[in-house]
Amino acid sequence: MNTLPIDSLLPALRDALSARHEAVLEAPPGAGKTTRVPLALLNAPWLAGQNILMLEPRRLAARAAAERLASELGERVGETVGYRIRLDSKVGPNTRIEVVTEGILARRLQDDPALDGVGLVIFDEFHERSLDADLALALTLNGRAMFRGADSGEAPLKVLLMSATLEGERLAALLDEAPVLRSEGRMFPVDIRWGAPFQAGEWIEPRVLQTLQQALADESGSLLVFLSGQAEIRRVAEQLQESLGNRPDVLVCPLHGELDLAAQRAAIEPAPAGKRKVVLATNIAETSLTIDGVRVVIDAGLARVPRFDPASGMTRLDTQRISRASATQRAGRAGRLEPGVCYRLWSQTQHEQLSAYSSAEILQADLAGLALQLLRWGVTPQELSWLDVPPPAAYAQALDLLDRLGALDERGALNAHGQAMAELPSHPRIAHLLLRGQALGLGALACDLAALLSERDILRGGGADLQGRLALLSGESRATRSAQGGVQRARQLARQFQGLLKNRPVTQAVSDPEHPRWLGCLLAFAYPDRIAQQRRAGGADYRLANGRAAQFGETDALMKHEWLVVADLGSRQGQREERIYLAADLDPALFASELAEQVATLDVLDWDEREGVLRAERQRKVGELVLE
Repeated sequence: MNTLPIDSLLPALRDALSARHEAVLEAPPGAGKTTRVPLALLNAPWLAGQNILMLEPRRLAARAAAERLASELGERVGETVGYRIRLDSKVGPNTRIEVVTEGILARRLQDDPALDGVGLVIFDEFHERSLDADLALALTLNGRAMFRGADSGEAPLKVLLMSATLEGERLAALLDEAPVLRSEGRMFPVDIRWGAPFQAGEWIEPRVLQTLQQALADESGSLLVFLSGQAEIRRVAEQLQESLGNRPDVLVCPLHGELDLAAQRAAIEPAPAGKRKVVLATNIAETSLTIDGVRVVIDAGLARVPRFDPASGMTRLDTQRISRASATQRAGRAGRLEPGVCYRLWSQTQHEQLSAYSSAEILQADLAGLALQLLRWGVTPQELSWLDVPPPAAYAQALDLLDRLGALDERGALNAHGQAMAELPSHPRIAHLLLRGQALGLGALACDLAALLSERDILRGGGADLQGRLALLSGESRATRSAQGGVQRARQLARQFQGLLKNRPVTQAVSDPEHPRWLGCLLAFAYPDRIAQQRRAGGADYRLANGRAAQFGETDALMKHEWLVVADLGSRQGQREERIYLAADLDPALFASELAEQVATLDVLDWDEREGVLRAERQRKVGELVLE
């Protein structure tokens, strides 16, 4: 077994967790914390034969970590080491180390707050500060205090936070002044090469391609290129392949979370003898994964992060500059095995202006899912321990959405429908859609629609109508080669939803389940605030029930419909109108039946300045939209 920098710190870590029930471990990428720590602690006397849960922020990282740990033991995954992620798991009766994604732990805690049989929970890469990680830590600490405290008679549950860059003292304070252990790691020198100042609004791809061609000519070894998202990866890959021509010695490998397992492995594994790789990656490769053979990093300095807009009630992906901590992580990927090079596509002056750390997701996210889980747990945010407390305004807006989805009783607690929503592994909007669809005898359609809404769009550039996506799932239409992986994942997720609904009753079966109008109805259950009414017949402009404006960017078949429900829309900063990306037509006759709860009757008294008269109207409204 090769020696890793973390090895010298392992005895101190074992001692720290023997003396205390919590610890913080700081170690840079390449130190070996993910691979070594769980195995080193597995037979510690204080663990007393209990299991270890290790959390990873992404599915790809969880699976890769389990495979590395199992290989260190000379075993296959599912024996001593297993994993559980969305849509996949490999565990067996003898599994003692489970690598899981953070959302999996939060849901497991709801079913088993004491985490019986678990002696240690490791939060790996905690510096990424995902919403699921913050929620899982808060519930773990609260569940431990209630069920595994000193007076419980149960074996103690220990907590270890591991990260490449942490605000160690803040975390230690959260964990009752836990000891902080630091590993310096091992990194060869990395030569930083600065670019020209990056201009706002500049297309980054030409600069990336120019730098790639220069690095391929000047440097040896494989290259890791950090880009902001899948669209950028796709464009750079196409242009790079074109410029390389028939060079057989260079393999171009995209790497992001939506790829199938074979493609992900091709990106992570060493290049074959005599070849070099160009790995085009999102920030998934920043800390969670080891990519063999890389000695050159090209960093575009951008990341795509979800941001919740309280004004519209929508989450959009914003492309933004990374933090200095992230830039350090990325550069470190070039110095893992030998001296390396990092090309930063921005200037040194701009680098000094970057924020020190990335902000926590909990401060800028849609909190509806978190609110639903806290209500299921039976607490308010103030009753739990947080590194950053959920913002009160965003939390109040989340509660308002849950009330609109019918999840709360008059006291603001979860009712039976809300409890059923909380038990489904999906956003509250999707959970409500699934349950209402099943009750109407539309379970299969609801599961297909929920799967489409839970994954990235499987038909980019194919018009906004969701009917076309459903045709791909059913096999009525044939998916292009690039879309086949997404279609397969959506079908797999739809089957999972069907399994979760199989014991739920059909209570109000509709008489015509094959009618196309039910798609819009189901979508309206999930997005009542995005029911949309056309401003003028045949036009591209719509008004949403939440009062916002939305429009089609180009002519679309859906523009023949007066009423729509919009599933996906977005805008650039400063734009007033949202651009419609995914939608379905809506039959307004449903407002008298299945969607009657969306309609409010209001009496409006108004002075008409032009006519000089007082007007009284009784209006039937859907949000801000007037039906009659």
